[in-house]
Amino acid sequence: MNASSHSISQAKFFLAGTEELVADAEKYALTAKLEVQSLRGNVSVVSGAGGNITVLPGPDGLLLIDSGFAGAYPLVGKALAGISPDPIKHLINTHWHFDHTHGNEWVHAAGAAILAHRNTLKHLSVDTRVDGWNFTFPAVPAGGLPSEIFDDAHTVHLNGATLELKHYAPAHTDSDISINFTDVDIFHAADTFWNGAYPFVDYCTGGSIDSAIRAAELNLTRVTDKTIVIPGHGPVGNKSQMVLFRDVLVEIREKVAALKKQGRTLAQIIASKPGAKYDATWGNLFMNPAMFTTLVYQGV
Repeated sequence: MNASSHSISQAKFFLAGTEELVADAEKYALTAKLEVQSLRGNVSVVSGAGGNITVLPGPDGLLLIDSGFAGAYPLVGKALAGISPDPIKHLINTHWHFDHTHGNEWVHAAGAAILAHRNTLKHLSVDTRVDGWNFTFPAVPAGGLPSEIFDDAHTVHLNGATLELKHYAPAHTDSDISINFTDVDIFHAADTFWNGAYPFVDYCTGGSIDSAIRAAELNLTRVTDKTIVIPGHGPVGNKSQMVLFRDVLVEIREKVAALKKQGRTLAQIIASKPGAKYDATWGNLFMNPAMFTTLVYQGV
């Protein structure tokens, strides 16, 4: 499945890979066109404000998974009000990247406690460099930092639902977690699954192409053909799309590794188009084919 149109528009600033990344993202966020999709078990997804935001309303207060871009908060707030009048009380960060956490401060100010993996807190607490985006992110203000952290696994009971949180060994960062809504068979894979798009891999904070593949393989053991899967980016998906995602990563990794072993330069490997049969669709979100090939080359 191809990425939705609003996601493709986000590519304008991500594909640039420049120091204007954050400023361009926040400018985009001011006028982003958000989409709200109702799933099952009272779970919804808000897309278009950065990473996908999962929403669970109920008597314990609104629960959000990820907070998106900071500048999108009026639009996200309006979308949330359309889902439920419940006050925002809980926020879970799936990892530390800015398109999933820069809204933390306003969500916290609205009344939410923030839960995340220990490494998310670590990276948000200090200036953190991402070479792949040519940007050093400043430490997040105190209000945007997680106040509750965990290491390996954590269970949350809210709004009549049970959420099982699990940390991956390093995936696309060292801070990635999954959230399984056990009662309704919805699995939030966050940035360990990009539906119909080449993923970003952050070597600066513990990620690699090999660990991203391991996470994709692990995800397949945690879902069934009936599971609704929420990716970090792209449309809500299913197991078959997760299989394709894993297969694409493995195929391109093997091709790049073989060419690199033969002594080909990065420029030559990019020119050979190792992902040619996927590039037209998979290269239109955050990572164009050359950028993704470069990330793979770095890790093989």
